[in-house]
Amino acid sequence: MISHGIVSGALFLCIGILYERYNTRLIKYYSGLLTTKPLFSTFFSLFTLANIGLPGTNSFIGEFLIILGCFLVNSWAAMFCASGMVFGAAYSLWLLNRILFGNIKNFSITEYQDLTRFEFYYLCPFAFMTIVLGIYPQFLISYIYMV
Repeated sequence: MISHGIVSGALFLCIGILYERYNTRLIKYYSGLLTTKPLFSTFFSLFTLANIGLPGTNSFIGEFLIILGCFLVNSWAAMFCASGMVFGAAYSLWLLNRILFGNIKNFSITEYQDLTRFEFYYLCPFAFMTIVLGIYPQFLISYIYMV
């Protein structure tokens, strides 16, 4: 739950940044933003990879513990849940590929503004928590066991 709140909130902020610049949320209008917005692309890639449960991010810990607990109770349900995670990962990677890579669209060329200082500063705590909870989740897990 905590990981979902961090990663989903950060992804919604990233989409909000794109919407502020271009006033559209249609995926077909975005392409090639990696060349014009490298800092935004770094944050968006980190949060997308955390969304699919890449090891070293906070989502991996949560998904691993959920699947392990489910497998101990019902192995068929665990396989069903794991297949849902695979489909979610496929969609997330498709979205990442569609937005960051490919040919640059016309309106993307005219506006080269990457993240502003304010946007960078409010995305940094999300990135920090994503990585710290992925590398050292024990302080959060021990707190949950104490409660």
